[in-house]
Amino acid sequence: MIHLHDISYAFGAHTVLDSITTCFEEGSFYAIMGANGCGKTTLLRCVAGLLPPSQGKVTLNGRDVQEYSAREMARQVAVVKQHPQTDFEFSAFETVLMGRNPYQRHLQNESEQDWKIVEQCMRQTNTWHLRFAKPAEMSGGELQRVMLARALAQQTPLLLLDEPISNLDIAHQFEILELLRTINQTEGKTILLVIHDLNMALQYCRQLLLIHQGHIHYQGPIADGLTPQNIATVFGVHADLAEGALRLSPATTSRG
Repeated sequence: MIHLHDISYAFGAHTVLDSITTCFEEGSFYAIMGANGCGKTTLLRCVAGLLPPSQGKVTLNGRDVQEYSAREMARQVAVVKQHPQTDFEFSAFETVLMGRNPYQRHLQNESEQDWKIVEQCMRQTNTWHLRFAKPAEMSGGELQRVMLARALAQQTPLLLLDEPISNLDIAHQFEILELLRTINQTEGKTILLVIHDLNMALQYCRQLLLIHQGHIHYQGPIADGLTPQNIATVFGVHADLAEGALRLSPATTSRG
């Protein structure tokens, strides 16, 4: 479904992604992980067609994503950014309703079906009670969940999420990850999730793409990839697996 063909990306003289070739299987649920600045967000933006690679290409269903129109891509890929922003004073309901735009003709009003889809997605993300709220009236976590509802309302086969739980309290983190796992399993939606919490990723994601210094360090089943050796190499910390959870500690301990 998604193929990266020898893609690289550089900011000036700094290469973020370096000759990456890989694919993501249809219906997979990937944790995209690595140290800060390793290229996780850049990779998602390249997959979404928002950032043309400096080298190589990304294909979706055999077609270069740069050849898709904005409307065509919006029917294929939904994106949830790390820091949600909205420049206009739309209500939460109106914001989620924008997810239906790719399916509407010019000057066409939303249908009753569109409204039902919006309500369903807001209830799924526990935001229906916020439907009349404006951005200034919502917390960062609430706005993040509204943006996830908008992405779900697009009803795309591919969902890209850049640290969607970073602004959420622990209860909502579990709630959103449970929802994503359910959607992946019941709808077959392909999900690429940038996440920093190793234990959350281990609990909810099936596959892992581990990026280190602009290259793929590991790709495959997450339980086989989050090893103490890989974690030490990529994150610079010690890890022990006990009772199905990772225990992390600094790689070096200062002595007084």
